[in-house]
Amino acid sequence: MQRTEAELAQVLHTGPFHLALRTAFSVRGLPLQRVQHHLAHRGVKVGVTSLSYWQQGARRPQRAESLRAVRALEEVLELPRNSLLRLLGGGDSPTASERPAARSHRSVTESSGAVERLLDALESPADGGLHTVGHQERVRIGAGRELRRRDSQHVVRAHRDGIDRYLAVYRGDPGCDPARVEVVARENCRTGRVRRDRRSGVLVAELLFDTRLQVGQTYLFGYGFDDGTGGPCGEYVRGFGFGGGQYVLQVRFDEAALPVRCRRFAQATAGAPRAGRTDLALTGRHRTVHLVEQGVRPGLVGIDWDWE
Repeated sequence: MQRTEAELAQVLHTGPFHLALRTAFSVRGLPLQRVQHHLAHRGVKVGVTSLSYWQQGARRPQRAESLRAVRALEEVLELPRNSLLRLLGGGDSPTASERPAARSHRSVTESSGAVERLLDALESPADGGLHTVGHQERVRIGAGRELRRRDSQHVVRAHRDGIDRYLAVYRGDPGCDPARVEVVARENCRTGRVRRDRRSGVLVAELLFDTRLQVGQTYLFGYGFDDGTGGPCGEYVRGFGFGGGQYVLQVRFDEAALPVRCRRFAQATAGAPRAGRTDLALTGRHRTVHLVEQGVRPGLVGIDWDWE
Protein backbone atom coordinates (compact mmCIF):
# COMPACT_ATOMS: atom_id res chain seq x y z
CA MET A 1 0.00 0.00 0.00
CA GLN A 2 1.39 3.39 -1.02
CA ARG A 3 2.22 5.56 1.98
CA THR A 4 1.98 9.35 2.18
CA GLU A 5 4.47 12.06 3.09
CA ALA A 6 2.48 12.78 6.25
CA GLU A 7 2.73 9.15 7.34
CA LEU A 8 6.45 9.20 6.63
CA ALA A 9 6.97 12.35 8.70
CA GLN A 10 5.03 10.82 11.59
CA VAL A 11 6.87 7.50 11.66
CA LEU A 12 10.25 9.22 11.32
CA HIS A 13 9.32 10.95 14.58
CA THR A 14 7.93 7.94 16.48
CA GLY A 15 9.70 4.95 14.91
CA PRO A 16 10.38 2.09 14.98
CA PHE A 17 13.35 2.07 12.60
CA HIS A 18 12.21 -0.74 10.31
CA LEU A 19 8.75 0.78 9.83
CA ALA A 20 10.26 4.19 9.06
CA LEU A 21 12.59 2.61 6.50
CA ARG A 22 9.78 0.62 4.88
CA THR A 23 7.57 3.71 4.72
CA ALA A 24 10.37 5.74 3.13
CA PHE A 25 10.87 3.08 0.44
CA SER A 26 7.12 3.16 -0.28
CA VAL A 27 6.80 6.97 -0.39
CA ARG A 28 9.83 7.35 -2.65
CA GLY A 29 8.65 4.49 -4.88
CA LEU A 30 12.08 2.85 -4.95
CA PRO A 31 12.46 -0.94 -5.26
CA LEU A 32 15.27 -2.46 -3.23
CA GLN A 33 17.42 -3.17 -6.28
CA ARG A 34 17.27 0.52 -7.22
CA VAL A 35 18.17 1.56 -3.68
CA GLN A 36 21.15 -0.80 -3.77
CA HIS A 37 22.24 0.80 -7.06
CA HIS A 38 22.09 4.32 -5.59
CA LEU A 39 24.09 3.21 -2.55
CA ALA A 40 26.75 1.62 -4.75
CA HIS A 41 27.18 4.94 -6.57
CA ARG A 42 28.02 6.45 -3.16
CA GLY A 43 30.61 3.76 -2.52
CA VAL A 44 28.40 1.87 -0.07
CA LYS A 45 27.93 -1.86 -0.59
CA VAL A 46 24.89 -3.48 0.95
CA GLY A 47 22.91 -6.48 -0.26
CA VAL A 48 19.26 -6.48 -1.25
CA THR A 49 18.69 -9.21 1.33
CA SER A 50 20.08 -6.98 4.09
CA LEU A 51 17.86 -4.08 3.02
CA SER A 52 14.87 -6.40 3.04
CA TYR A 53 15.71 -7.70 6.53
CA TRP A 54 16.15 -4.14 7.81
CA GLN A 55 12.74 -3.00 6.57
CA GLN A 56 11.06 -6.13 7.95
CA GLY A 57 12.65 -5.76 11.38
CA ALA A 58 14.28 -9.18 11.10
CA ARG A 59 17.74 -7.64 11.51
CA ARG A 60 19.12 -4.29 12.63
CA PRO A 61 22.06 -2.34 11.19
CA GLN A 62 24.61 -2.21 14.01
CA ARG A 63 28.12 -2.59 12.58
CA ALA A 64 30.04 0.46 11.45
CA GLU A 65 29.63 -0.31 7.74
CA SER A 66 25.91 -0.88 8.21
CA LEU A 67 25.51 2.46 9.99
CA ARG A 68 27.38 4.12 7.14
CA ALA A 69 24.82 2.57 4.80
CA VAL A 70 21.97 3.97 6.91
CA ARG A 71 23.45 7.45 6.66
CA ALA A 72 23.68 7.03 2.88
CA LEU A 73 20.08 5.79 2.84
CA GLU A 74 19.00 9.11 4.37
CA GLU A 75 20.55 10.84 1.34
CA VAL A 76 19.12 8.42 -1.22
CA LEU A 77 15.64 8.64 0.28
CA GLU A 78 15.88 12.43 0.75
CA LEU A 79 15.29 12.24 4.49
CA PRO A 80 16.44 14.69 7.18
CA ARG A 81 19.95 14.03 8.43
CA ASN A 82 20.06 11.53 11.33
CA SER A 83 16.32 10.83 11.02
CA LEU A 84 16.92 7.09 10.58
CA LEU A 85 20.04 6.89 12.74
CA ARG A 86 18.15 8.53 15.59
CA LEU A 87 15.64 5.67 15.56
CA LEU A 88 18.50 3.27 16.11
CA GLY A 89 19.28 5.00 19.38
CA GLY A 90 20.44 8.52 18.70
CA GLY A 91 22.68 10.03 16.07
CA ASP A 92 26.08 8.40 15.66
CA SER A 93 25.79 6.08 18.66
CA PRO A 94 22.95 3.66 17.98
CA THR A 95 21.80 1.26 20.65
CA ALA A 96 19.72 -1.88 20.50
CA SER A 97 16.37 -0.18 21.07
CA GLU A 98 13.79 0.59 18.41
CA ARG A 99 11.55 2.32 20.90
CA PRO A 100 11.63 5.99 21.82
CA ALA A 101 14.03 6.74 24.67
CA ALA A 102 12.71 5.28 27.90
CA ARG A 103 13.08 5.33 31.67
CA SER A 104 11.54 3.08 34.28
CA HIS A 105 8.33 4.16 36.02
CA ARG A 106 10.21 4.21 39.30
CA SER A 107 13.00 6.49 38.13
CA VAL A 108 10.53 8.93 36.56
CA THR A 109 7.69 9.13 39.04
CA GLU A 110 8.51 7.94 42.54
CA SER A 111 10.76 5.93 44.82
CA SER A 112 8.36 3.52 46.53
CA GLY A 113 8.18 1.11 43.60
CA ALA A 114 4.36 0.77 43.91
CA VAL A 115 3.75 1.23 40.20
CA GLU A 116 6.33 -1.37 39.24
CA ARG A 117 4.88 -3.87 41.73
CA LEU A 118 1.40 -3.42 40.30
CA LEU A 119 2.69 -3.73 36.73
CA ASP A 120 4.51 -6.91 37.71
CA ALA A 121 1.29 -8.25 39.23
CA LEU A 122 -0.36 -7.78 35.84
CA GLU A 123 2.61 -9.48 34.13
CA SER A 124 3.19 -6.44 31.95
CA PRO A 125 6.25 -6.33 29.65
CA ALA A 126 8.69 -3.54 30.43
CA ASP A 127 7.31 -1.17 27.76
CA GLY A 128 3.85 -2.60 27.04
CA GLY A 129 4.72 -2.77 23.32
CA LEU A 130 3.24 0.69 22.72
CA HIS A 131 4.39 4.27 22.53
CA THR A 132 2.31 7.43 22.47
CA VAL A 133 1.56 9.34 19.28
CA GLY A 134 -0.83 11.78 20.94
CA HIS A 135 -2.41 12.10 24.39
CA GLN A 136 -4.99 14.63 25.54
CA GLU A 137 -5.97 14.76 29.22
CA ARG A 138 -8.71 16.74 30.93
CA VAL A 139 -8.54 17.08 34.71
CA ARG A 140 -11.48 18.38 36.75
CA ILE A 141 -10.95 19.99 40.18
CA GLY A 142 -14.02 20.05 42.42
CA ALA A 143 -15.54 22.62 44.74
CA GLY A 144 -13.60 21.15 47.67
CA ARG A 145 -10.32 21.63 45.79
CA GLU A 146 -10.14 17.87 45.23
CA LEU A 147 -9.35 16.06 41.99
CA ARG A 148 -12.75 14.86 40.81
CA ARG A 149 -12.05 13.34 37.42
CA ARG A 150 -9.32 12.62 34.90
CA ASP A 151 -10.27 11.84 31.28
CA SER A 152 -7.87 10.75 28.56
CA GLN A 153 -8.05 10.41 24.81
CA HIS A 154 -4.99 8.46 23.78
CA VAL A 155 -3.44 7.51 20.43
CA VAL A 156 -0.74 4.85 20.56
CA ARG A 157 1.40 3.01 18.03
CA ALA A 158 2.57 -0.59 18.42
CA HIS A 159 6.25 -1.39 18.17
CA ARG A 160 5.62 -5.11 18.74
CA ASP A 161 3.10 -7.46 17.12
CA GLY A 162 0.05 -8.79 18.98
CA ILE A 163 -0.51 -5.93 21.44
CA ASP A 164 -4.15 -5.80 22.58
CA ARG A 165 -4.14 -3.79 25.81
CA TYR A 166 -2.83 -0.72 27.61
CA LEU A 167 -2.05 -0.33 31.30
CA ALA A 168 -3.14 3.06 32.65
CA VAL A 169 -1.60 4.33 35.87
CA TYR A 170 -3.47 6.61 38.28
CA ARG A 171 -1.90 8.22 41.34
CA GLY A 172 -4.24 9.92 43.78
CA ASP A 173 -3.52 12.86 46.05
CA PRO A 174 -2.80 12.33 49.78
CA GLY A 175 -5.83 10.76 51.38
CA CYS A 176 -6.98 9.08 48.17
CA ASP A 177 -8.67 5.70 48.59
CA PRO A 178 -7.86 3.66 45.44
CA ALA A 179 -10.63 1.19 46.30
CA ARG A 180 -13.20 3.95 45.67
CA VAL A 181 -11.66 5.25 42.44
CA GLU A 182 -13.75 4.19 39.46
CA VAL A 183 -12.13 3.20 36.17
CA VAL A 184 -14.24 4.19 33.16
CA ALA A 185 -13.60 2.75 29.68
CA ARG A 186 -15.14 5.36 27.39
CA GLU A 187 -14.17 4.61 23.78
CA ASN A 188 -12.69 1.67 21.83
CA CYS A 189 -11.66 -0.24 24.96
CA ARG A 190 -13.08 -2.09 27.95
CA THR A 191 -11.84 -2.48 31.50
CA GLY A 192 -9.85 -5.60 32.34
CA ARG A 193 -7.97 -6.31 35.56
CA VAL A 194 -7.44 -3.52 38.10
CA ARG A 195 -4.77 -3.55 40.80
CA ARG A 196 -4.58 -1.06 43.70
CA ASP A 197 -2.02 -0.09 46.33
CA ARG A 198 -3.82 1.64 49.20
CA ARG A 199 -0.69 2.84 50.98
CA SER A 200 0.63 4.82 48.00
CA GLY A 201 -2.76 5.75 46.50
CA VAL A 202 -1.79 4.13 43.18
CA LEU A 203 -4.07 2.24 40.82
CA VAL A 204 -3.17 0.39 37.59
CA ALA A 205 -6.00 -0.50 35.20
CA GLU A 206 -5.87 -2.81 32.22
CA LEU A 207 -7.71 -1.40 29.18
CA LEU A 208 -8.47 -4.07 26.59
CA PHE A 209 -8.62 -3.21 22.89
CA ASP A 210 -11.02 -4.66 20.34
CA THR A 211 -8.17 -5.88 18.14
CA ARG A 212 -4.57 -7.11 18.21
CA LEU A 213 -2.20 -4.51 16.81
CA GLN A 214 0.64 -5.25 14.44
CA VAL A 215 3.91 -3.31 14.38
CA GLY A 216 3.29 0.23 13.16
CA GLN A 217 -0.48 0.20 13.66
CA THR A 218 -2.08 3.02 15.63
CA TYR A 219 -5.05 2.82 17.99
CA LEU A 220 -7.26 5.53 19.50
CA PHE A 221 -9.09 4.93 22.78
CA GLY A 222 -10.63 6.90 25.61
CA TYR A 223 -10.77 6.20 29.33
CA GLY A 224 -10.98 7.96 32.65
CA PHE A 225 -10.77 7.81 36.43
CA ASP A 226 -13.47 9.19 38.72
CA ASP A 227 -12.01 10.01 42.14
CA GLY A 228 -12.92 12.76 44.61
CA THR A 229 -11.54 10.78 47.58
CA GLY A 230 -8.30 12.72 48.13
CA GLY A 231 -7.50 15.92 49.93
CA PRO A 232 -6.89 19.35 48.35
CA CYS A 233 -5.06 19.08 45.05
CA GLY A 234 -2.31 21.58 44.20
CA GLU A 235 -0.92 20.10 41.00
CA TYR A 236 -1.33 17.57 38.24
CA VAL A 237 1.78 15.77 36.99
CA ARG A 238 2.14 13.38 34.06
CA GLY A 239 5.15 11.05 33.94
CA PHE A 240 6.55 9.78 30.63
CA GLY A 241 8.71 6.68 30.45
CA PHE A 242 9.11 7.17 26.69
CA GLY A 243 9.85 10.19 24.55
CA GLY A 244 7.95 11.25 21.45
CA GLY A 245 4.39 12.23 20.62
CA GLN A 246 2.23 15.20 21.56
CA TYR A 247 0.73 15.75 25.00
CA VAL A 248 -2.07 18.20 25.87
CA LEU A 249 -3.21 18.80 29.44
CA GLN A 250 -6.20 20.89 30.47
CA VAL A 251 -7.16 21.55 34.10
CA ARG A 252 -10.65 22.86 34.83
CA PHE A 253 -11.59 24.36 38.19
CA ASP A 254 -14.99 24.53 39.87
CA GLU A 255 -16.34 28.07 40.11
CA ALA A 256 -16.39 27.74 43.90
CA ALA A 257 -12.67 26.94 44.08
CA LEU A 258 -10.47 29.10 41.85
CA PRO A 259 -6.68 29.28 42.26
CA VAL A 260 -4.83 32.58 42.48
CA ARG A 261 -1.94 31.46 40.28
CA CYS A 262 -1.18 28.59 37.86
CA ARG A 263 2.16 27.51 36.37
CA ARG A 264 3.49 24.99 33.88
CA PHE A 265 6.65 23.05 34.85
CA ALA A 266 8.86 20.13 33.81
CA GLN A 267 11.13 17.75 35.74
CA ALA A 268 13.68 15.13 34.74
CA THR A 269 12.60 12.90 37.67
CA ALA A 270 10.34 13.23 40.69
CA GLY A 271 13.22 14.34 42.90
CA ALA A 272 14.78 16.78 40.42
CA PRO A 273 14.28 20.57 40.52
CA ARG A 274 11.34 21.89 38.56
CA ALA A 275 12.32 23.80 35.43
CA GLY A 276 10.67 25.62 32.56
CA ARG A 277 8.18 27.37 34.82
CA THR A 278 5.66 29.49 32.93
CA ASP A 279 2.65 31.33 34.31
CA LEU A 280 -0.67 30.23 32.83
CA ALA A 281 -3.70 32.51 32.60
CA LEU A 282 -6.99 31.12 33.86
CA THR A 283 -9.71 31.60 31.27
CA GLY A 284 -12.58 33.63 32.70
CA ARG A 285 -15.69 31.84 31.56
CA HIS A 286 -14.44 28.27 31.33
CA ARG A 287 -12.04 28.44 34.31
CA THR A 288 -9.36 26.35 32.63
CA VAL A 289 -5.61 26.36 32.00
CA HIS A 290 -3.71 24.13 29.61
CA LEU A 291 -0.33 23.20 28.20
CA VAL A 292 0.82 21.59 24.95
CA GLU A 293 4.02 19.56 24.59
CA GLN A 294 4.80 18.87 20.93
CA GLY A 295 7.68 16.46 21.42
CA VAL A 296 7.56 14.80 24.83
CA ARG A 297 10.81 13.76 26.51
CA PRO A 298 11.16 11.08 29.20
CA GLY A 299 10.43 12.72 32.55
CA LEU A 300 7.56 14.69 34.02
CA VAL A 301 5.49 17.66 32.94
CA GLY A 302 2.58 19.26 34.70
CA ILE A 303 0.65 22.23 36.02
CA ASP A 304 0.65 23.42 39.65
CA TRP A 305 -1.34 26.17 41.30
CA ASP A 306 -1.67 28.22 44.49
CA TRP A 307 -4.94 28.39 46.38
CA GLU A 308 -3.94 31.36 48.56
